[in-house]
Amino acid sequence: MKIPTSLKHKPVIVSENYEQVDGRFAGKTDAKGLSLGLAQWNDRGKVDISAKVWRYTGEKWSRQSEELPFHRVFDLAILITRSMSHFREAYRYENLYDPANPVIDRVGMQGDAMTVSVCTDNDRINEDMKLFSQALRDDDELLGERLRVLSSILKDMGY
Repeated sequence: MKIPTSLKHKPVIVSENYEQVDGRFAGKTDAKGLSLGLAQWNDRGKVDISAKVWRYTGEKWSRQSEELPFHRVFDLAILITRSMSHFREAYRYENLYDPANPVIDRVGMQGDAMTVSVCTDNDRINEDMKLFSQALRDDDELLGERLRVLSSILKDMGY
């Protein structure tokens, strides 16, 4: 499906067949495309780039389409991969985390650190940790494929 170019986000690089590869939603998703382009929030003389997930309801482009600055996309990738790493060893804890130390990691960046921790404010955290862990196991092959592709590209780029 063609991504619109007449809206505020201006696509530069696109994946217009994303609905065919959208994980376990492939073939039955409203996420029709991904794009990298000029952000919709740009002011005159200032250019930010962003990533966007384009959703289509069958009749129109959805307001639920998401646009994120690149650094947030990478921050989400860091949060996801650090969480996945935690769950590989989480079996050691009764509720898959240490209640006395819910901080999983502090990832240094920009002179500070992004804290990755279990959300102990969630009143159903023990149950939700088990559900999250099960979902990671169920999607292991799907996620692993994407991690291998990302790892290979990063290695090719010298990272």
